[in-house]
Amino acid sequence: MEALLANYVEKSLKQYMRRNAIFLCERLYAEFPSEVNLQLLARCYLNNNQPHSAYHVLKGMQMAQSRYLFAVACLEMDLFSEAETALLPIEELCAHVTNGAAVQYLLGIIHRDTNRMKSSVEHFRKALSIDPLFWAAYEELCILGEAEEAAVCFGDVAIHYVQEHYLGNASSYLQIANSDQSLDSSQAFGLEDLSLSHLQQMEGNNIRNICLNNHGGPNLTGPVGQITNSCCNSSFFRTPSPVLTQLSDMAPPPLIRNIRFCQNEVSLRSSTQARREFVRENESAQIRGSLFFDSGRRRSARLAAAQRSFNSTQGSENKANNLRASIKLNSGTCYSTVCKGQFQNLEEAFRATSSSLSSSADVKSVQDETVNTQLRSFISNSSKIKSGISDTINLLRILGEGYRHLCEYRCQEALNVYQKLSSKQYNTGWVLSQVGKAYFELVDYLNADYAFSLARQISPYNLEGMDVYSTVLYLMKEDMKLKYLAQELISIDRFAPQAWCAIGNCYSFQKDHETALKSFQRAVQLNSRFPYAHTLSGHENVIIEDYGNAVECYQKALHVDARHYKSWYGLGMIYLRQEKIEFAEHHFRQAYRINPFSSVIMYYLGTTLEALKRSEEALVMMEKAIVTDNKNPLPKYSKANMLVTLGRLNEALEILEELKECYPRESSIYALMGEIYKQHKKYDKSMLHFGIALDLKPSIVDVAKIQAAIGKLILPDEIEDNL
Repeated sequence: MEALLANYVEKSLKQYMRRNAIFLCERLYAEFPSEVNLQLLARCYLNNNQPHSAYHVLKGMQMAQSRYLFAVACLEMDLFSEAETALLPIEELCAHVTNGAAVQYLLGIIHRDTNRMKSSVEHFRKALSIDPLFWAAYEELCILGEAEEAAVCFGDVAIHYVQEHYLGNASSYLQIANSDQSLDSSQAFGLEDLSLSHLQQMEGNNIRNICLNNHGGPNLTGPVGQITNSCCNSSFFRTPSPVLTQLSDMAPPPLIRNIRFCQNEVSLRSSTQARREFVRENESAQIRGSLFFDSGRRRSARLAAAQRSFNSTQGSENKANNLRASIKLNSGTCYSTVCKGQFQNLEEAFRATSSSLSSSADVKSVQDETVNTQLRSFISNSSKIKSGISDTINLLRILGEGYRHLCEYRCQEALNVYQKLSSKQYNTGWVLSQVGKAYFELVDYLNADYAFSLARQISPYNLEGMDVYSTVLYLMKEDMKLKYLAQELISIDRFAPQAWCAIGNCYSFQKDHETALKSFQRAVQLNSRFPYAHTLSGHENVIIEDYGNAVECYQKALHVDARHYKSWYGLGMIYLRQEKIEFAEHHFRQAYRINPFSSVIMYYLGTTLEALKRSEEALVMMEKAIVTDNKNPLPKYSKANMLVTLGRLNEALEILEELKECYPRESSIYALMGEIYKQHKKYDKSMLHFGIALDLKPSIVDVAKIQAAIGKLILPDEIEDNL
């Protein structure tokens, strides 16, 4: 009953029939209360999103697997301290849990969420060293900015490790199968030995009961039942041995009554002992045999086994003949009361015994041939297995290197790496989403839109990166696309934070900032560890000039992910508006350390340095911003302004002439050119550019500045006329 219920619970879990699994497992634990069954019940609860139930049933359990499942439940409930206690000591738990890398990974997550980053990185690295295919650990290292090059983590050492692990398991499987067949054979021979021993011990009893025990009687169920129970730990069902089937089909020996063995008992014992030694030698040779490094010895062992089988069979026949002769010679003295027909039955019994030995040897030969066939098949497939492992590691190497570059914001390098993927792998939702993010960081919104739209076509129900895609559409002012995306995402999964981020961007584009803020807060409620939702909430608070709540939102985002540079940038913008220049410079500097390839961050960092009267540093930063993104006009304009301040008017004028060609309707460019011509005392050109600047309808503040500059330009002429 216990095995049946456990099997059906596992079957229900595989078929995602979670309620059925819970019901059956509760019945199982009620009838057979053991910690193993309790672990199965906890698994059912965890699969049904009931971590609190798993927490309560596993609390206080001491087995390694119970502690591991308890830690998983605690993590789901954000009980980090209890989860860490359950996983310690780590060495003991890793030794008893199937995959020790998972234990290290869970500890890494716990330490990350409790702001112990150094130890978190160590645990993630240990997880990856235990299991090179543990992608989630490498992904976390990339997010933390501590990942090694993918060629190191997914290199030749990883290939060798996985091949050794995979092929080693397959080798063990074949050895176990070989050992099981030997066990079945020895069990069958043991049953024959048992019948002979009963013949020797049961003087004058009916032999029919012993023969029934050989071919389906009560004695058979005892040893076979033991074998079955010993195998239940690895499999619920076990394929029956062909040896037992063949032996059970043999006819039982004839009935022999009231026979006493005297002189010939020694011959029977020696025959039985020889047969036992034959079985043990073959069985131990199979268990000790090496599948990969001892193939030559295996062939010689098979030849020797065949020779021993032949000799044993011949010897058994000779012993049987000797026994018959001995019985005939001593018929008048030892067995004078036995009739002639009983001696004929005895001869037939020994003839059947010899036939049984010969048949068993044939079965043994068939089993050896079966194992050898499996071995040859495995060796022929080992090259394919090695090739598959190598291809898998190479794939992870490319994906890992691209993801590492992207997390370090080397976006062009990431795009180049992803181009190395095959078309099958490149045209997947995850890869295209990463490509879209790379283009977004490069401020290439057109290509980002194209990559994200392809990702949605290929995987319409994959929400990975759709929050970033909504921001791309927001910045491109694609109102209709943004609305459609928000509706699609909310219809797919209304409990996904990405969907609510898209809705928030949609309302923000429509200037409904209050509803947008509610949408972003809803995303935070659904996943408090989603940093982009906190950041978007901060941006929305900045728009409505609620700087206090904006600072709080940015700080929450940094608490979740200290490398989320957009929150550092947002805090810097708030302090810059509040004219807290030192604080602004600190936060912009932090954002620049995380992402040293953003021209926007370079621009604002240069602006704060200029405000702090550090003009040379500011100029260097502006030049870096221009080199990083030559299409961004703000660093060029700021550099021209700084050059004017430093008195390098001709250099500034060259930059402004270039900007005027690209942006002919930007009033600030003409206003600054007017100022340069004024300092060159070219008043007519200065007045011309000031007039063009006013015609382009600048802001009220700029209008006042331009009018003041024009007033200073006219004043010297009036004074000259009065003189």
